Amino acid sequence: MADDPLTRFVRTVVGSGAPLLVLSPHLDDAVLSCGGLLGWAGRRAPVTVATLFTEATPPPYTLSARQYLKQTGAGDAEELFADRRAEDRDVLGLLDVGVLHVGLVDGLFRRLARPRAGTERLARLLPELAHVYPTYRLHLSRGRVSTRDGDTLRAVRETVEALLPACSGGVVLAPLGVGGHADHVLVRTAAERSGRRVVYYSDFPYNQHAAADAGFTGRHRLVAHAWERGLDRKAELIRGYRTQADALFPEGRIPRVPEVYLMPESDAEPSAPEPAASASASEPTALEPTAFEPTRAAPEDPRRARTAGGVS
Repeated sequence: MADDPLTRFVRTVVGSGAPLLVLSPHLDDAVLSCGGLLGWAGRRAPVTVATLFTEATPPPYTLSARQYLKQTGAGDAEELFADRRAEDRDVLGLLDVGVLHVGLVDGLFRRLARPRAGTERLARLLPELAHVYPTYRLHLSRGRVSTRDGDTLRAVRETVEALLPACSGGVVLAPLGVGGHADHVLVRTAAERSGRRVVYYSDFPYNQHAAADAGFTGRHRLVAHAWERGLDRKAELIRGYRTQADALFPEGRIPRVPEVYLMPESDAEPSAPEPAASASASEPTALEPTAFEPTRAAPEDPRRARTAGGVS
């Protein structure tokens, strides 16, 4: 039986020896969305999983951050993230891929570089005033990157530049941003503007209850393809993220569903990857509005994986 377009594309990339850079917003996203493909590609090609938002901050925490800590059974965010980094190293170590923790602060804990004038004293009592995303539902999960988050966007762009030079001919896997988490949309935007060849992965488990941004997929003429290899062990890998699994899957069942990847139509029949062009002078500036298109969510489903407290 002939391979489907996605498998042909992956085989071509892997066979060329070009590097594969997987951008994971949080310490579990790569395995949640790409665990099957990583297990297959990691044995055949140089693959690096770069997780961007791997740090928390000391208190005081916002209400949303406190809810998240309660949801995960943790009392201290910095200790929790140390545990999460250890989990991530252990799980990815089973997949024969390179692991990099970039060290940016998770959106739930990201503070303003320059506090709003006159709020310094009040922010000690109301930490929301000092945070880029004051609440989870109204700010962090609305599918928009804050205009005050430009430094973070630039840091992610610089990470891609450093890890995948334009001359490498490699491929970036980046989140599609399904579910609307600003960290995911931010990473998607950085990948989109990197000048590299990008394949977008549909964010699991959020794609089980939310739809992709049709404006983004339409603008890039993205076509969805399913990947079903390596799914037998995926639930076990996900459970390796012990601090997150129960909150993400409160009923204890991790559904076995195909992974979904979206590529431009032109990549459906690829030749060996060509070196990507570097960013041009006409590229949009860091905070151009196209970076902040909302992800359209489907109607709320009471059976959805819980995200109210900010599980990421």
